[in-house]
Amino acid sequence: MIRWIRQQLGFDPPHQSDTRTVYIANKFPHHGHYIPQRFADNRIISSKYTVWNFVPKNLFEQFRRIANFYFLIIFLVQLMIDTPTSPITSGLPLFFVITVTAIKQGYEDWLRHKADNEVNGAPVFVVRSGSLVQTRSKNIRVGDIVRVAKDETFPADLVLLSSDRAEGTCHITTTSLDGETNLKTHFAVPETAVSQTVSRLESLQAVVECQQPEADLYRFVGRITVTQQEEEIVRPLGPENLLLRGARLKNTKEIFGVAVYTGMEAKMALNYKCKSQKRSAVEKSMNTFLIIYLGILLFEAILSTILKYAWQAETKWNEPFYNQKTEKERNSSQILTFISDFLAFLVLYNFIIPISLYVTVELQKFLGSFFIGWDLDLYHEESDQKAQVNTSDLNEELGQVEYVFTDKTGTLTENEMQFRECSINGIKYQEINGKLVPEGMTEDTPDGPVSCLNREEEWFLKAVSLCHTVQISYDQTDGLGDPFSHANGFTPQMEYYASSPDEKALVEATKRMGVTLTRSSGETMEIKTFGKTEKYKLLHVLEFDANRRRMSVILQKPSGEKVMFTKGAESAILPYTTSGEIEKTRVHVDEFAMKGLRTLVVACRNFSVDEYQEVDRRLHEARTALQQREERLAEVFNFIEKDLELLGATGVEDKLQDKVQETIEALRLAGIKVWVLTGDKHETAVSVSLSCGHFHRTMNILELVQQKSDSECAEQLRRLARRIKEDHVIQHGLVVDGASLSLALREHEKLFMDVCKNCSAVLCCRMAPLQKAKVVRLLKTSPEKPITLAIGDGANDVSMIQEAHVGIGIMGKEGRQAVRNSDYAIARFRFLSKLLLVHGHFYYIRITTLVQYFFYKNVCFITPQFLYQFFCLFSQQTLYDSVYLTLYNISFTSLPILVYSLFEQLVHPHVLQSKPALYRDISKNSLLSFKTFLYWTLLGFCHAFVFFFGSYILMGEDTTLMGNGQMFGNWTFGTLVFTVMVITVTLKLALETRFWTWMNHFVTWGSIAFYFIFSLFYGGIIWPFLHTQDMYFVFVQLLSSGSAWFAIIIMIITCLFPDVIKKVLFRHLNPTNTQKSQMYTNREAIGDDFIALQPLSRAKNPLGKISLLRPTRASDVWTPCAVSQRGKTHAPDWAGWWSE
Repeated sequence: MIRWIRQQLGFDPPHQSDTRTVYIANKFPHHGHYIPQRFADNRIISSKYTVWNFVPKNLFEQFRRIANFYFLIIFLVQLMIDTPTSPITSGLPLFFVITVTAIKQGYEDWLRHKADNEVNGAPVFVVRSGSLVQTRSKNIRVGDIVRVAKDETFPADLVLLSSDRAEGTCHITTTSLDGETNLKTHFAVPETAVSQTVSRLESLQAVVECQQPEADLYRFVGRITVTQQEEEIVRPLGPENLLLRGARLKNTKEIFGVAVYTGMEAKMALNYKCKSQKRSAVEKSMNTFLIIYLGILLFEAILSTILKYAWQAETKWNEPFYNQKTEKERNSSQILTFISDFLAFLVLYNFIIPISLYVTVELQKFLGSFFIGWDLDLYHEESDQKAQVNTSDLNEELGQVEYVFTDKTGTLTENEMQFRECSINGIKYQEINGKLVPEGMTEDTPDGPVSCLNREEEWFLKAVSLCHTVQISYDQTDGLGDPFSHANGFTPQMEYYASSPDEKALVEATKRMGVTLTRSSGETMEIKTFGKTEKYKLLHVLEFDANRRRMSVILQKPSGEKVMFTKGAESAILPYTTSGEIEKTRVHVDEFAMKGLRTLVVACRNFSVDEYQEVDRRLHEARTALQQREERLAEVFNFIEKDLELLGATGVEDKLQDKVQETIEALRLAGIKVWVLTGDKHETAVSVSLSCGHFHRTMNILELVQQKSDSECAEQLRRLARRIKEDHVIQHGLVVDGASLSLALREHEKLFMDVCKNCSAVLCCRMAPLQKAKVVRLLKTSPEKPITLAIGDGANDVSMIQEAHVGIGIMGKEGRQAVRNSDYAIARFRFLSKLLLVHGHFYYIRITTLVQYFFYKNVCFITPQFLYQFFCLFSQQTLYDSVYLTLYNISFTSLPILVYSLFEQLVHPHVLQSKPALYRDISKNSLLSFKTFLYWTLLGFCHAFVFFFGSYILMGEDTTLMGNGQMFGNWTFGTLVFTVMVITVTLKLALETRFWTWMNHFVTWGSIAFYFIFSLFYGGIIWPFLHTQDMYFVFVQLLSSGSAWFAIIIMIITCLFPDVIKKVLFRHLNPTNTQKSQMYTNREAIGDDFIALQPLSRAKNPLGKISLLRPTRASDVWTPCAVSQRGKTHAPDWAGWWSE
């Protein structure tokens, strides 16, 4: 029990040794001294709290907030000593804040628990006691034999034992892990591959020894010992034998594997970052401001305490005749009395730090987060998915993003390749209705392939359909297929799987054009050309590598001749060609690239008998060499791939998601730098970067790739830095690969960062998941401390999503790991534009005004209390009644600012999207800078002085303000100050409000009316449950004085008129870009017919062309519409148009 508790607390990890021994099917040895190792269970945990730690952990996180901790101290002080106000005034609001926040965070974590339970409760099949048993994923133990069927994901890290294929191979995709869509082949060792049934697996005697879990997806070291007829056979295990959790089984009916890493020890889980409490820049600024206000509070309390004792140095003030001290008071310690007085003043002034600020902020964030889900512009109809908010604590951070880190596959692209164009023998072709049509011509014949290809065209299509590593699945499909689909060898049961999406797209394109790959085995490739079958013998495959940037196949034609087909990048093929239309093809390739297409050049070489024998001999020697095999193979490949005959080139489009280019451009105009972090190959990543607008054709592309050592990397970085300084190019782009990045981050971090910051766009390829997180952390912790956002769709993106200030998951095709671990989730990359430029802008301006307004109104509230002490001998007499003290922040001034913070918009949302540069106006937390904070604080002090001394001037010399000569007292004075204050701070917010709704009007004027009605009832009736009723008839008496009304009006005008003048002058003499857009919008609007928050991305009405405020259907109505009198006459027209 003690050991289990230590494990749960993290003090005693389950495994201690460097290796783990896994007995397959948990057949442990029976000798007595064997002690089984302890392994983690198979549960995945993305939540932050448990039932046991929720209360202490949540309380710790909440009391890290300075205001919460401060009010806890004040509450304890009020309990311990006699203070001017009741402990309830601090304790009740504190309890309310803590409870509301805990409920909100508990609910959000419950949603994470729910998602985890979905994964952990997924059904799986396990071999136990000689039969196949269905259980839940969380019940898998290390050593269990698990069965996985086609298209299912692996529930744990498994060592492959056998598959439905005799050779023990299977094919998987790891898109959700590393972003690659390639089909990867994995192998079982021969001794276990024959165990294809449950009974044979049950009789299998084998032990796996492997390293302890590590995060590297591409590294696995182990061995398997199989006991057959009392003989032990040892086989090595590597990454090709390990099936990773999160990967998906393809083109294989079923496999059996033994679980070696489970739950949070799986490689996928180890690449998750631990969840940490993310806090926005605004919240950090709030804490800074609270410290400043705490300093003001301490200063006022200390000054008041000192002045009290200075005043009481005179005997007549120390112990006046009407307030004699008791014997106990005379004999008490002077130090203790001083401390007690200091604490009493601290409690008296403590309302300068408003605990209700946190309540309002929490409510604003929680309620405001619903607007994202309600926004129909962020709704994806095809997948029926709306945007979702997993945490509302970071809403305003969406308006502060400076760097966006994005995955490529599935985030920028649809993960689909489409053949577009090709060049054959110097002539450009397009595919139209499944036929090759020369450029400039149209095709009017019926759809489908026709056998009218000339010899060059047919030979080119054969080369493309044979030069690849595509595999074919013949699995049966349910239901009836297209009756015409069997034509030309294409059946519904045939499906292509490729090592690269380009190859699959090309083979599918040749199939549409009449040349169909029908069989691809280890030794034979079979194609059908318009129904005529041809068989080619596969002799050699010269695999693709990053240095050569090409691949080749050597085949024996049906006639017996030997031919080699080669395809690759133009720079890797054209220099080795000796015949064909080289220059024309080069021009065509450049034209394809300018269109953003991925290009490949295709060539061939015919071998004589002697030439082939020499090639075959050299290849055999290189492949069987034990020393320097890679170097010798590269040398032989270069010897073979020369004297090529150029056949042509292909142009394939990696289908981007809609409006990716426009989104990236909008982010760039908004001052946001975009980095693409992908696990894909260098060439693929660069091609997509060019096609999506991340890299421009005019951009100077710099490369930091294939660096082998620290010194080489440092030299290259210095070379790039010099080039950036010397080149007179406006924009630079940088390409970095994973290996070079590791070297750069090891010792040359600063140099690497300097290069990156001078580049407009950065592309990092071949990135491991933790490397992505490391890059984000590098930017995040740089001296400028920019706000970062990471967006991705797969499990390989979870680390960077959790590391960034804001993490966004894409609800794509590859699972929900990214969505579950993100702060926000959207269905498409294009939605990021509105999420940042509109929602981020609104959330930021709302909360900054909310925070500063709260400090302002509390300075107005407490400063008169401080000034009053100069007139009451610092006796700690309160200026306001205790009910007013309690209700000022809770009732009288709370709702207007809450409604403002939910609905305010300085600029129409369409203008924010059409002018992304407006985002720069709010960047770097500019609206919550020390300068603006100081302005609001000084404004609060100025208004407080007007409230207090304005009232004092009115009543100081002559308190006879009634017609009957009745005198006013201190409660009337305090009520006059309080009345002016409530009206002024409410009207001040009204001046700040630009977007008025019926709700703004209701709470603004309603709050003032509520104050008057409440005060009349509170002071006009004798309440039996009150011990004293100092306010009885005070408010009624005050309002019956004409002089008091005059004073109230004069003081309100005195406070607000200078503010109005300032706004008018600044707006006309030195307007900001935002204010210019407001004026431009006002001029362009069609009268006052339609004022509503609605995105205009789908506007169809012709009126939309007239104005920036063009109407559209109500796709984002998350604030109420205000329709003017004249506009009401057109309401039926609008309603009918909305329903379209």
